[in-house]
Amino acid sequence: MTPVDILRRYWGYDAFRPLQAEIIDSLLSGHDTIGLLPTGGGKSITFQVPALLFDGLTIVVSPLISLMKDQVDNLFQRGVRAVYFHSGLTRRETKLALDRCRLEKVKLAYVSPERLRQKTFIDELKQWRVSAIVVDEAHCISQWGYDFRPSYLAIKELRTLFPDAPVLALTASATPDVVADIAKELDLTNPQIFSKSFARDNISYIVRRDEHKEGRLLKVLANTSGSAIVYVRSRRRCRELADVLRLAGISADFYHAGLMPEEKADRQDRWKSGAVRVIVATNAFGMGIDKPDVRVVVHYDLPSSLEEYYQEAGRAGRDGLPSYAVLLVAKSDKGLLTRRLGEAFPPKEYILRVYELLGNFLDVIVGGGYNKVYECDFNRFCMTFKLQPAMTRSALSILTRSGYIEYSDESLTQSRIMILVDKSDFYGLSLDEATENVFQGILRIYPGLFADYVAISETRIAAQLGVSELAVTTALLTLSRMHVIHYIPRRLTPYVYYPTSRELPRYLVIPRSVYEEQRARYEARLDAIKRFAFSDDCCRSRIMLEYFGETDTKDCGVCDVCRERKRLQPSADDQVTLAEDLCRRLASGTHTLEQLAAIYPTHRQLLADTIRSLSEEGKITLTGNRVDLIN
Repeated sequence: MTPVDILRRYWGYDAFRPLQAEIIDSLLSGHDTIGLLPTGGGKSITFQVPALLFDGLTIVVSPLISLMKDQVDNLFQRGVRAVYFHSGLTRRETKLALDRCRLEKVKLAYVSPERLRQKTFIDELKQWRVSAIVVDEAHCISQWGYDFRPSYLAIKELRTLFPDAPVLALTASATPDVVADIAKELDLTNPQIFSKSFARDNISYIVRRDEHKEGRLLKVLANTSGSAIVYVRSRRRCRELADVLRLAGISADFYHAGLMPEEKADRQDRWKSGAVRVIVATNAFGMGIDKPDVRVVVHYDLPSSLEEYYQEAGRAGRDGLPSYAVLLVAKSDKGLLTRRLGEAFPPKEYILRVYELLGNFLDVIVGGGYNKVYECDFNRFCMTFKLQPAMTRSALSILTRSGYIEYSDESLTQSRIMILVDKSDFYGLSLDEATENVFQGILRIYPGLFADYVAISETRIAAQLGVSELAVTTALLTLSRMHVIHYIPRRLTPYVYYPTSRELPRYLVIPRSVYEEQRARYEARLDAIKRFAFSDDCCRSRIMLEYFGETDTKDCGVCDVCRERKRLQPSADDQVTLAEDLCRRLASGTHTLEQLAAIYPTHRQLLADTIRSLSEEGKITLTGNRVDLIN
């Protein structure tokens, strides 16, 4: 079969999007490849299609548990077998997935980068037949990038294990320095680089300055139609703004990482179906969501980099139709951006204190903890030691980059079950009526329970059976104790992994490359977003493109800066009209240049050109500061 045959059979499309075919051909030909496709450019197709053509397994390294799960679920619905490995899996789930990879019963294995630091997992990988390696969100491997993750550096181990497997590195936003660093850190051999222009001609980038952002947001949504996303930086503001919009009669809901999985799925589905027009969200919303008809993306709060802004704003207009990316700016935002620098890079003394207190909080002795994972309640940690949350989160990030810990808070897992007995054993089960009711209910609601772990929702089961969630949970726990099912309840468990034994703070060294150099890069990114948001002397699309290294740029003609220029740019007819109006005014008496400038405040250059032209034609005289009509 050809790549197009695979695309048509599993995805129902007759042709690839721009650059998809070229990237696929490069990978199938065995070349190391870098693909730069903007948000919504269809990155997943570039490795999922060739994975079905390779004889062996394709390993996909991905940083987000939620994105891994979404892609594996979507592939399953298309008839493609795939598995994933991350810290949230039980030992039984991991063993089942490993067996399937070893026996070649799947075509893709999604792996979190942290897994690649575990010797037992690496030993298992050696038994696999791997045809290709894919690095999604590849900018995370670059210390030049805005989202560097030290765990990505372990990907080099895959190159050592499978030297003949070509590598495909994918990202939606990377500057030329970051692209070069990706190739270096992944040890790519003469990589073929496919880059689509970052220009999105159908998106109008609009900046609106207003000290009353709520009112401006209501105006923006009232003057546009279709689905919308409003991005904010805090969970509290998510809820508050959604309430404001609903009170104004606008259909809205909110979304952030702290919601339960079924809540996330429900709100996402309602928004995607059009039942809700506006979703107010943190940056937890959007990754892997492909809704083509988003007409407007509003940033209520300024992002910290143009990379972030480009990714999020780029969720508008994926269908190619005219759309808007609106940035709301207040005078105080410039100071807020400056304060973010201090929050992102707290004093080193603070970072060392956080490291010491974290070890105490987790009961990790000095010299202990090596290669172990600990559950960590971040909020309780901060409250226990009266720590400032934003600075503490940054301190944990810097400690992660320095190699002393690995902190992750993206581990809200959905409940999962798998049936452990054969169907023939059902008749011998002795269950009470309530447990029997729940057991029969899950068999009706969820297929595939005998073959694999299936994500379930206690809320959904309770609603369909007309019982309480407590009754469902009680029944599931009973079935689990009877070894009829294996039940893994949902949980919110941020975790800390120690890649090295706990040290005394005085022995910790925060490298210059992690602190001073990263601080300088972060400041440069803040300066870039400040220029984009606060300057009016350059096309906003042009600022964006030049930031990403494009040199052959031109004004977009549709951003707020370009539109204002068009409004103020006089035409030849304007000059004739101004000349006639000027002569009528001078017929009534002498005017000074200052008086005329006050009369025509938006046409100063045109006024000067018109006065010069009329003077050369001998229709007016210019004496010092006075302008007179010649009769």
